[in-house]
Formats: sequence, structure tokens, C-alpha cells
Amino acid sequence: MASSEELKQAVIDTHAAIAKQGDTVRSLKADLKDGKVDRAAVDAAISKLQELKVTLETKTKEYEAAGGKMSAQSKEAFRAQLTGTLERRLFYIPSFKIYGSVAGFYDYGPPGCAIKQNMTQAWRNHFVLEEGMLEVECPAVTPEIVLKASGHVDRFTDFMVRDVKTGECYRADHLLEAALEALLDNVKEPPSPEAAKEARDVLASVGELKQDQLGAALEKYSVVSPDTKNEVSDPFPFNLMFKTSIGPKGDLVGFMRPETAQGIFVNFRDLLYYNGGKLPFAAAQIGNSYRNEIAPRAGLLRVREFTQAEIEHFVNPEDKSHPRFQEVADLEPLLYSRELQMGEEKKPKPMKLGEAVAKGIIGNETLAYFIGRTWLFFKRVGIDLGRMRFRQHLQHEMAHYANDCWDGEVKTSY
Repeated sequence: MASSEELKQAVIDTHAAIAKQGDTVRSLKADLKDGKVDRAAVDAAISKLQELKVTLETKTKEYEAAGGKMSAQSKEAFRAQLTGTLERRLFYIPSFKIYGSVAGFYDYGPPGCAIKQNMTQAWRNHFVLEEGMLEVECPAVTPEIVLKASGHVDRFTDFMVRDVKTGECYRADHLLEAALEALLDNVKEPPSPEAAKEARDVLASVGELKQDQLGAALEKYSVVSPDTKNEVSDPFPFNLMFKTSIGPKGDLVGFMRPETAQGIFVNFRDLLYYNGGKLPFAAAQIGNSYRNEIAPRAGLLRVREFTQAEIEHFVNPEDKSHPRFQEVADLEPLLYSRELQMGEEKKPKPMKLGEAVAKGIIGNETLAYFIGRTWLFFKRVGIDLGRMRFRQHLQHEMAHYANDCWDGEVKTSY
């Protein structure tokens, strides 16, 4: 019989295997879109991922039965304990608490305000002042014509369903994903191989389903309201922007801005003039943005009003070099390139930014420079650099206008 320490190590190893297999699934989906693999390879990878999740559940129960305390050390337990402490000490609390609160809104107390102000000022010092950026401050209320031109009015949407009896709203894709995962994870009444394969196919493409396809899948898998078990409505698009009216007549439609970038873009011509008509230059803005999330969750990570600090760096497309690149060329952040994501090991590796540009892994000096500056900012504010990485978007993940794109990712309890 395995010892408690052996069982604990087995749980840790299975967690690592799940993370690696998740990356394998993502890379195979990319290959599928490029026609390099067939659907069967993706199905097999998803099936293996589900098996690992079942194994993790089994190993965790064995460890706890042997006297281990995995549940007390779990991410969920840690989050609940930390959230309770932060709320009791008034770092932040749900807004409008005496009236029952409204999901997705939080108030910062005295220590929370102090930390937020310090973080904001550190960001301004590190980027705006040290880089000589042009800082702007634009209204949060934006006329419809601006967001129509940017595509937000037509495409900034999620599909939503309603509980037919209570009217409670839910993200349709989240409900479908939960139902499919529950079906595939059902050890007591497992689905047939054919049904499991079909469910995995749907799960792999939930984010790409059109409105009618999503509705058909919800009906097929008998998806109901998670709280009441009532039937849900057909899915319908829901724009995530808060709509308002401007002026006393109410005939000028506006929205609370979903991001701060538009204020920079619409002022580009004037900012270019202010900069003497010269490129490159950067503009920055710190301010609140608003998204009417259907189901806010993950504490402060998915809320309806949040502070955003954003930079738009404008560069000559014919010359993407950066005069200060050599200052960061020898930094070695963890880079999770497309090659590493698609390879066998699926682990980020430290690499000098100069080497990454020379090998064509990072598209150009300007992008690599700001990866380096962002890495230095993470270091400056106390992030454990061993728990953060820069992940390159796979080809099918990139926006239509992007040549290259990297996300700074930090491993947290979420």
C-alpha cells in the first residue's frame, strides 16, 4: 500500500500531467485548423485529458483517506480563506452590501485603496514617465458612432440563456461546457464510446458554435438552469456594453466604454501632431472600463467595472526596431513560444530576448522590448517570476490584424 507521501506526490504529478495534456489539446486544435491532423487525434487527446481528471479525483480521495489534507490545501479552500481575510480587513468588499450587493461590483477599503494607488503609480512611473509616453484622460461615456466603427456594437457579445421560470441569466457556452464535462466525468453511468466521442467533439468546439448550433446542443444535452433545474430559453446574443443616453432628449445613444483604447485611437491624429509628426510614439491611459458580464465570477478578475492601464505604441510598419532594445536584450523571461506549445515537452523555457528576436521567435524589436519592460514591471511589483510566463498566441488565436501576440500570464489560485 502506498504511503501518504507517495500518494501526495501522485496527486502533484497528475496535476502536472493534466496541465501538459491541456496544452496538447490546444496545440492539436491548432493543427486541426491547419489540416495537419484529423479529428480523431483531437478526440483521443481530449479523452486522455478526461481520463487524467478522473485519475486526479481518485488519487486525491486516496490521499485524503490516508490522512492527507489535500482538501484543506486546495486552491478553492485557499481562495475562500484569503477572500474572507481581505474582506474582514476591508481591503475590498462587495458594493452596496447593506442592500444585498450586486454581483460584479466591489468597493475598495482604506488598505485596498492604498495598494491600488501604489500599483497605479508604480505603473505610471515605470511606463509613462520612464518611457516618455503621452498620457491622456478620456470620458468613460462614448458615443455609439465610435464603438460602431470599432465593431463593438455589432460583435462585443456573448450568447445568453434565461431560466424560463425565474428569469435568471446564464452564459450559454458555460452551461453547455459544464453539462458536457459532467457527462464525460460520470464514472457511475459513463456514456457509450460513440456518445462520449460526440460529446468531446462538441466540447472541443463550444467557443466556435453559432447561435442555432449552440441552441441545438443545449437541447440535445438537456441543459437546465444549474440553480433551479428549470428549463432554459434558446440562446440569444447579449452585448456586454452598458448602454446609456446622452443629453436631455435621450436621442444620442452612448455606451460606457468597454476598454480605454478607443480614447487613444480617436485622438491619434492630434497626438501625432503634438509629437511633431514623428513616429514612433506611445500614448497611455489609466481609467475605469465597464463590461456588463452575464455571470461575474473569480473575485476581482471578472467584474463589471474595473480599472485599466493601457498603452498603444505607434510604430512605422517599415521599421520596428527600438532604440532602447539593447537595455532588455539580455533579459531571460520564461517564453512559451508556438514551437514549445506544439512540441512534445510543452514547457516554457527562459530565453534572452535578443536571441528570441534574432531567431524570429518574437516578431520584432519593439514587441520584444515591451515584453522585457513588462517582465521588469512584474518583478518591480513583487510577482514571483518563476510563476509567470509570456505565452505566444497560436496562429488561430490571433486577432485578424495581428502579426504576433504574446500574453503575460501569472499562475494564481485561479
